[in-house]
Amino acid sequence: MERIKGYAYLLCAFGLAGTSVVAASFVSGRLGTFTITSMGLLISLVCLLPFCGSKLLRTIRLLTPGEWLLLFCQASFGVLLFRMFLLYGLSRTSSVEAGILTGATPAITVFLAWLVLREKMNVAHILGVFGTVCGILLIQGVIMPESRFSNEHISGNILVLCAAGCESLFNVLSRAAAVQSNMKKEAIHPVVQTTIVSAMAWLISLIPCLVEQPLAALSGLGWQGWLALVWYGPVVTALAFICWYAGIRRCRASTAAAFSGMMPFTSLTLSVWLLKEHAGWLQWAGGLLVIAGMILIGIEREPRISRANPKSRRFI
Repeated sequence: MERIKGYAYLLCAFGLAGTSVVAASFVSGRLGTFTITSMGLLISLVCLLPFCGSKLLRTIRLLTPGEWLLLFCQASFGVLLFRMFLLYGLSRTSSVEAGILTGATPAITVFLAWLVLREKMNVAHILGVFGTVCGILLIQGVIMPESRFSNEHISGNILVLCAAGCESLFNVLSRAAAVQSNMKKEAIHPVVQTTIVSAMAWLISLIPCLVEQPLAALSGLGWQGWLALVWYGPVVTALAFICWYAGIRRCRASTAAAFSGMMPFTSLTLSVWLLKEHAGWLQWAGGLLVIAGMILIGIEREPRISRANPKSRRFI
């Protein structure tokens, strides 16, 4: 049952994260990279803090130096650096090439999970991740002639690859933190963990945001732009991260890697529905491959969580 809950949480997390493409389309070019990140995180914190209450203060007092370091790394790699590399990369390369390269995230995550966390892989798991990666490549149109990499886009492609690496590191770091937290009597609550990570990322992004002189840009932002920022903050950042932390406690990092295929699939669906963009049969076939990959992961049995400590699942 816990494993099924983990799958549901991961499905929601990556599904919500995939909506960021639509939200970003309303503010891209109007606001700076760090302004978008900082404002989204600030709105998230305003919404999250009332739900934390005394849990946040109690958690801060109980965190060890090692846990603080893991949380700081999650904020740096999973929030700030990922968005920075991706947004700057998109300004230097085509969206098709960027989409192809972000499809490397599941493969990088699985490799890091094997290298760092020593997670074992069986045939079903490998086939599931392989199907997800193939589905992502189909969604992005990798086999179309116009999808070939251009030499003039090499700097942007490298930046997008760095973003994929940051996302993979975040996946593995989150799982490592979850394993460490589950060994304690009381684990960190997902809402509290999201609040701490968001606060760290916001503080880091604040100085470069001020350099972009955000007040002038924000004053000219229409209602659609503000609505996009509100969605980008509490939903894409806060709610998606809460679901992510709840899911990664129950699943391995390699499992989360397969579910990350929901991001491009959700982006594809919403782009066709809301932005009226065209998608061919290859893209929809890719979406089916993504779903098939997640099913293969779902039927793979994961090691049971140790029951040595019956209170290990309690949240602070």
